[in-house]
Parts: sequence; C-alpha cells; structure tokens
Amino acid sequence: MSEKTDFPYLHGFSPVEQERLRRQARFAEHTIYQNINFSSSKKVLEVGCGVGAQSEILLRRFPDIKLTAIDLSDKQLTAAKSSLSQLAFAKDRYELKQMSGEDLKFDAESFDAAFLCFVLEHVPDPRRVLSEVRRVLSPGGIVYITEVLNSSFFLDPYSPNVWKYWMAFNDYQYDQKGDPFMGAKLGNLLMQNGYRNIETEVKTWFLDNRYPQKRKEIIEFWSELLMSASDQLLKAKYVDQATVDGMKSEMSVVANDPNAVFFFSFIQAKARNGMF
Repeated sequence: MSEKTDFPYLHGFSPVEQERLRRQARFAEHTIYQNINFSSSKKVLEVGCGVGAQSEILLRRFPDIKLTAIDLSDKQLTAAKSSLSQLAFAKDRYELKQMSGEDLKFDAESFDAAFLCFVLEHVPDPRRVLSEVRRVLSPGGIVYITEVLNSSFFLDPYSPNVWKYWMAFNDYQYDQKGDPFMGAKLGNLLMQNGYRNIETEVKTWFLDNRYPQKRKEIIEFWSELLMSASDQLLKAKYVDQATVDGMKSEMSVVANDPNAVFFFSFIQAKARNGMF
C-alpha cells in the first residue's frame, strides 16, 4: 500500500501531529458527539479517518456497529491500524482501506450510515465526496458531518501576531483548494446532492472567567493546533519566523491572562439519503 496524498495537508503527517490529532479527538469528543446517534446503524462508513482517533470513539460509543474507515494517506492508516489493534472492544469490528472520498470503491447502498469529521475542509471537491457518500448509503441512510467555520475565531486580549498567523493559516488552506469556512456551506451542499431531512447545529466553545480550567485547556489545545501548521506555512512563505515566534508568545500570554476570552464555532450537519 503506497502513500497517496493528493493534496498538501496543512498539518503534515509527523508522529507529533498524529498524536495531536488523537488529543484533539479526545478533547472535542463531548461537544462533537452530543447529538450523534448510530445506535440503530449496523454498517458505518467513516470518510477521512486519519489516525483512527474518531474511529476509536465511534467503536467505543456504538458497540453494535461495524466500521469501514478510509483515508488517502498510508502513514495515517498505518497509525490507525496500530492504535485500533490494541483495543479489545474494536476487535473484528473495523476495516481500514486506502481510498479517496471522491471515488469510493464500494457498491451502491453498501452502508446504512456515514461519518465525516473535519474532512471536507481539506478536499478539493466536497460535492463529489458527498455525492459518493450518498451513492453508497442505503435509502434513508444517515450521515453526520462536522466542519470548521474558521471566521468565528475570537481571542482576547488582542494578539496581532495570532491574527496575522490565523489569516495566513486560512489563506494557505484556501489556496490549496481546501475551505476553512466549510461548515457554513454544509446545508447548501447537502441540498445540492439530494439529501433530505437536513439539520444543522452550531457548536461553540465560548470560554471566559466562568470556566477557567476549560479555558486554559482549550488555549493550550489551540496553541498546538496553530503550531502544527507552522512548518508548512514557513516553507510556503505564508508567514515568517518572527510571526510564528510572536504568535507563540502571544498565545502564552493569553493562556496566563486571568481575563482571557476564547470563542470558536463549528457546524454539525445531519441528513438522510433522499433516495426513498
């Protein structure tokens, strides 16, 4: 199985980044899964499984599902195989395949549910992915999609290097045919692809003095997220080292400010295959 990454992934594929993705999944689990329910599903497709961090959560939360998880990257799939193979509750309940979400190698109506989490923001043709997912879903099959809305990010105290870096972060992703604002477009995309019973929900992390410990945790998590893109952004000359150093310094200041405010929203969509 050879590596086949058809787009320059913003965060890279290093072991450090792979571990960050696992921490990110654990950190966001409560918020993401509040209204996700696969208890009536048997065969679930996960598109863009990466290192298997969400796969682990899906298998743990829904013990009756069989999961097929796909990703383009051999490195990510190798990491997913390593981590999932150590989980007793996952034994014989999952299959990992190297595959593009834009060209699913499955027969029509192969699954009764699908799951995508922070994936469409990275692909060049999200409409094609959603069309393919609908094709392989059984009539009435359910899909849950969680996506970013990076324009919602707010941080106080004011941190000019963080904002400069954040704009470069989004510009780079957009220039590489990704979409850092994908979340706001999910309703339209699902309608255009023939899904029905479409629901969207805005999920928000809004943390201030009322939640000091959680605020500290999310600022530390966000600092890791920002730094995970620094090598790519420096190499592509979207930022200079002074901006990266300034961003790191400002995030440290915010993390220790007793009156800091953190705000970020993302979008979750739920829909059904309209072929019924």
